[in-house]
Amino acid sequence: MNRTRILRAAVCLLATLDAVGTPRHLRAQGALRLTLRDALAMAVQQGPQARIALGTRDAARARDHVALSQYLPSLSVGGASVPTITRSITPVIQPDGTTLYKPLQQTTAGLTASVVQRVPWTNTTLNIASGLNQVQVNGAAGSRTWSSVPLQLSLTQPLLKANTYKWEIRQQALRISLAERRYLEAREDLSLAVTNAFFDVHGTALAVANAAKNAATNDTLFTLNKGRLEVGKIGENDLLQSELALLRSRSSIADALLAHQRALAQFRLVLSLPPGTPVSIVVSDSVPTFDADTTLAVEQARRNAAGMTDAEAATVQADRALSEARWNTGPGGNLQVSYGYNNTAGTAAAAYKDLRDAQQLQVGVQIPVWQWGTHGAQVQAAKSERMSAQTSAQNLRNQVELTARFAALQLGQARRALQIAAKADTVAAKRFEVALNRYGISRITIDNLYIAQSEKDQALSSYVQALRGYWQAYFQLRKATLYDFERGEGIR
Repeated sequence: MNRTRILRAAVCLLATLDAVGTPRHLRAQGALRLTLRDALAMAVQQGPQARIALGTRDAARARDHVALSQYLPSLSVGGASVPTITRSITPVIQPDGTTLYKPLQQTTAGLTASVVQRVPWTNTTLNIASGLNQVQVNGAAGSRTWSSVPLQLSLTQPLLKANTYKWEIRQQALRISLAERRYLEAREDLSLAVTNAFFDVHGTALAVANAAKNAATNDTLFTLNKGRLEVGKIGENDLLQSELALLRSRSSIADALLAHQRALAQFRLVLSLPPGTPVSIVVSDSVPTFDADTTLAVEQARRNAAGMTDAEAATVQADRALSEARWNTGPGGNLQVSYGYNNTAGTAAAAYKDLRDAQQLQVGVQIPVWQWGTHGAQVQAAKSERMSAQTSAQNLRNQVELTARFAALQLGQARRALQIAAKADTVAAKRFEVALNRYGISRITIDNLYIAQSEKDQALSSYVQALRGYWQAYFQLRKATLYDFERGEGIR
């Protein structure tokens, strides 16, 4: 791209920039006009990062539903044999003690319905079942037998064992809470990503416009200095310095244009916009003016931050491991009790008449006699791991509180820095204007003029960075506390 084309492209872009008034923004005919709030809303609605976070949260909700449904009554219908057909040569013992091998063809079929209920408070499993089975033997001595279990109540109770149901429910509550809070934090991470992309576009657009202004100014200065050299008012060194400044400013236009196109492409990617979509960003110099109280920030972080839930989950897991080490490796057992009715008959209807009691009591006991200190070592290891988990959890809680407190302080500092940067930008722009006028009447040297120009460029860049820094601090505070200080309510 030659110099003329570079200047023409820069001037065209410069014409779209509101160079004097505030807010500064790009204006494109027919383009999608977006403020920062608009971009954030669009990113939450259709951005890839938002869809990823939403999918993760929805998956956690589905898993939570699965976990909790295991503690609701569940009904199942099935059959151990539906049917089972057997053809074989079977040994048959005769009355005289001899054995004859006879062919056997047998069909077995059965159907059972059961309701299972877990009781987490006592670590108990209850079962209510009803079933009907049929055995049919074919052949000369064939028969058909029906066996019914109209009702059977069963209870299974571990003895002197850790209550796994109770621990699982407690941990699942923490898992879903953690997933919900991480989703909210992921949305604030998205806000930070959008903010960075937004101000990349804004900063590079201002850089293009500023580079075009500098090129136009330096071109005028170079023409002026050539005339002054001819009349002997300046030396050749000043003319060469002026020409060098012009060449550098022209080169900076191409760099700024490339950076701006890259920033636009990244901005479209963050918002999931089609490549090449015309976008015009609208930047406001005004920012929220609320004061973020550090005490409130720490309080809300304790209540809402995912790190707090993460710390509690780690502690609960360590407590569960200690409980299981104490109870599951020592003396214990299992109690199984069932009571119901059953009968057998030649027909299905008859199998439900004259029912007989069916009772069962089974107690299994396991008493370790000698384990070479295994039980004590496992308990000691679990205690040590719990102490480590508690220390790590407390450190994590302290870190969450520290992050929230300094996020509140950083927001106040960012607002003050923005005010100073805005004033410095105005002063630097005015100083360069005065220096340019004074150079026009030969009251200052060209060195002082270029120093003023460099300070103007630096002040503009610092202002854009300060504005970006304020919004970064704003969303960092929201992420650290999951609290909306503007509205005075938690983020949902």
